[in-house]
Amino acid sequence: MKTEDLIGALAQDAAVTWKLSSRLALAFSLGALISTIIFALAVGVRPNLLAVGGSARFLFKFLFALALMLGAAGAVTQVGRPAARIGPWAFVLVALPIALAFAVMVELMATPAALWGVRLVGRNAAFCLTVIPILALGPLACLLVALRESAPARPGLAGAVAGLAASGIAATLYASHCPDDSPLFVAVWYSSAIAMVVGAGYLMGARVLRW
Repeated sequence: MKTEDLIGALAQDAAVTWKLSSRLALAFSLGALISTIIFALAVGVRPNLLAVGGSARFLFKFLFALALMLGAAGAVTQVGRPAARIGPWAFVLVALPIALAFAVMVELMATPAALWGVRLVGRNAAFCLTVIPILALGPLACLLVALRESAPARPGLAGAVAGLAASGIAATLYASHCPDDSPLFVAVWYSSAIAMVVGAGYLMGARVLRW
């Protein structure tokens, strides 16, 4: 049997698909639990969360991270299959940077130019770049272990999307701690931290998911 035929057969096997989805769901849940425990013990939510939780900036930041987590979680179940396709989840992942760019435009129009730099740099940039990758380590490891048995057609892509899902978990948790709510801060520092995890996921996936 040719490699292409084997990939096609595996991709169409309903039992294989169900087993992969179940394995990834377990890995995602376990990874999220690990990150939540570390977050609760070492970081914690911001003291004024209840006071700011209804503000537009905070809600956008939190919902952006949550949507990234859910969209990437859906995508990883697709790219983990022998025939790698992100499928409809690609629309979610494409819509998110567009929404972020729009939020940045609104922020620039609503904020005096003298404060742009202050909003962009924020107060916790270095902490953001450190905590999000650390919180993403557990979920990324769990997802890569789950993906090892799924024979992804594009190991690097599968690892990168796993990194995106892991950083989505981390960013969602960190958003409840971060005192910097401006879309400018999210666009620069959250995106940079997420890119670090995605890059690590790609490199690790290309190495450990190859078959």
